[in-house]
Amino acid sequence: MIQLRTILKVADNSGAKTVQCFHVLYGIRRRYARVGDVVNAAVKEAEPRKLVKKHEKVRVVIIRQRKEFKRADGTYVRFDDNACVVLEGKTKEPKGGRIFGPVAKELKERGFDKVAALAEELV
Repeated sequence: MIQLRTILKVADNSGAKTVQCFHVLYGIRRRYARVGDVVNAAVKEAEPRKLVKKHEKVRVVIIRQRKEFKRADGTYVRFDDNACVVLEGKTKEPKGGRIFGPVAKELKERGFDKVAALAEELV
């Protein structure tokens, strides 16, 4: 469950390290975002000389969340952290070329095929 002011770890090599959510675009009544939802975020920490700079506004997709969520088959899935991937403009393409850590398979169902393809592991 991601909401306003939630700090998210960035799990790609776009240059951002942490971002803070400031607007939920697609989610539960635009208050909470889950895995596969897109949010607007502000970059709080970034690596120098990379694509994304500090204080930049970016669109990100949630790939992991600490709050457990129920799948269609009845199982529950929970991750160790809240993580996201920075998107290229208003498209569903990732800005970075690599994605670190596991990714929920719900992203592929939601149309983020490129993000799922770049992931190390689909859970």
